[in-house]
Parts: sequence; structure tokens; C-alpha cells
Amino acid sequence: MTPHSFLPTGTDKPSTVLILGARGRLGLAAARAFAQAGWQVLAQVRPGARAAALPAIQGVWWMPVAVDDTAALAAQAQGAQVVVHALNPPYTHRAWREQAPALMEAAIAVARALHATLMLPGNVYNFGEHMPAVLREDTPQAATGFKGRLRVQLEQRLQAATQDGGLRAVVLRAGDFFGSGTGGWLDQAIAKDLPQGRVTWPGPLDVATPWAYLPDLARTFVRVAQERERLAAFECLHVAGHQVTAQQWLHSFTAIAAEQGWLPDAGALRVGALPWPLLRLAGLVAPTFAALAAMRYLWTTPHRLDNARLCALIGDEPRTPFDQAVRQALADLGMLAVHAPRAALA
Repeated sequence: MTPHSFLPTGTDKPSTVLILGARGRLGLAAARAFAQAGWQVLAQVRPGARAAALPAIQGVWWMPVAVDDTAALAAQAQGAQVVVHALNPPYTHRAWREQAPALMEAAIAVARALHATLMLPGNVYNFGEHMPAVLREDTPQAATGFKGRLRVQLEQRLQAATQDGGLRAVVLRAGDFFGSGTGGWLDQAIAKDLPQGRVTWPGPLDVATPWAYLPDLARTFVRVAQERERLAAFECLHVAGHQVTAQQWLHSFTAIAAEQGWLPDAGALRVGALPWPLLRLAGLVAPTFAALAAMRYLWTTPHRLDNARLCALIGDEPRTPFDQAVRQALADLGMLAVHAPRAALA
């Protein structure tokens, strides 16, 4: 039975979104946010995905269809007005080079077939290690690394695909992700030893950079989707997120560690630096470490995303208070003995 067998009929039928890569961190957060906003959510996952492993979310219908099977996807997602490209290759140069362009082509193809608006999460890689302190949509893109150059090419390809009038697209550019599960800097490096009273920070403690709490970013996708008719055929919008330093992270971590009984006898968290030389050395045999080492400049170069154009479109950017977002992010990782109530999505 296809997902549309379950869809409501009649004039009150809700808006429909197709999320490609819905089992990933952003994809799942987007599925929850769109469903909570009253959208019908069609959540694409790989064929063979075990039904028992897919979370039951009211308003979300899982679609185990290959992302490059445009005909099958379009048939099952007929009527979707928005497509969210939440597909992401493994974090190696080889995987990005071999998979990212094909995933973009697949997303473009299905969005075209559905006559839908394609939404793409962007990042700051496009601006390179010499980026200015304030990043606006018209800031020149001068990528200095492989991933940044590829991101520029992918966005250029997406923009070109909108030129014939057969596709509309919008890029939402955000900072580092945190929240909504594993797979980021928070759980893999920064806070992995927090229960032992230790934090590892990849850069100077006083450099402020943008962080995107995924539930907030997902709600931003919803708000932009609701206003998509006001956008040009191709748009890029910047999502400010939380502009914070390591010191602000440590303030939140310290309060949580005190509650959890994680603080050392000295009463302060121990803060260590990420061993970048070892990371580069490990990159000789582990491609993921090599890819991470190439992005060190993101931790040493102050930068922020100007969200004025976004706010002109949707009003205030969805933003959970930082301390609350950090607490929920750690709770989502299963690190807290007592979980704070999840904030309601507005």
C-alpha cells in the first residue's frame, strides 16, 4: 500500500512535503517539524529499511524507495509541493566527490517531476578560510578546500536547474549542527567525555561561530516552505542560529555537569584542545579524519551568518534558548540521568 492510500481527501487536504534522506539527523528533524506544523510528510528512506527501526510519527509516512528511482518516487509522492534534500554522503572527500553530485541530480529530477520547490541545507564551506566576519547572501564565495569548492558547484548546479522555469529552489545556509542525535562534533569530540568532567574544544575559547540547533533549523525550513510563493525561482537565505563561543558552551556544560554530579573535585570542567596534528596524521589512513582536519579554519576564524533576509520573509527566526537547546541535545544523546521536557515546536 502506498503512502497516499492513507492521505486525507477533500478540500482540507494538508500541504505535502517529500523529505529525501528522512532517516538522517536533519531529515528526521524536518519530518517532525513539518508534521507538527500540519503538513503531510512523505519520508524517503533506502529500500530494505526495517519498518521496526523507523520511528512512528503522526503525519509521517515512510517510503522505502531508491532516491535515484525518479519515476517511483514521483508516483508515490504525487501532489508534494515541497522536496527537502536532506541526503548526505559520508564525510570523506571520496564519498562527497562520488556521491554528492549524483544525489543533487536525483533531488532535482524528483522535484522537477513533482513541480515542487526544492529546499537544500547549505553551510559556510563556500566562503573559505579567508571569509569575512559577517556572511550575507551576496558575500563573494571564495572556497579554499575541496568540500567548499564542491558545495559551490552543487549550488551553482541547483541555480542553473531553475533557469528554464521547471524548478524552484531555495538554499538555507546554517552553521554547525547540534541536537537530534549522534553524528556531530558535540558527541564525537566536544562533549563525549563530559560525564568524566572533561570537554575537548577544537579552537580558541573566545572565537564566536554560528551553531544550528536542528529542531530550530527544521522549523525554519517549515516557515520558509510556507512562504515559498514569495521567493524568486532561486534563493539563498542565511540562518543565524546561535552565535556563541566556547565559553558560552562551557557555561551551559558546567551547569548541567553540576546537576549530574560530573564536576571534578576542583569544581570546574577540565578543558582540553583537540589534537589537530594527530588528527592530520590519522588522516593518512582514515579519510574521515583527513576531511575533518581540512576544516580547522572554521574554528579559528570568527564568522556569523546575517539572517536579515530570512527574517524579512518569515519574521523572527525560530530559536530555542541556548541553555535549553544544549540540555536537550545532551538528553537526545542519552547522556542525562533526568531529561528536561522537550520544548514544544511552535
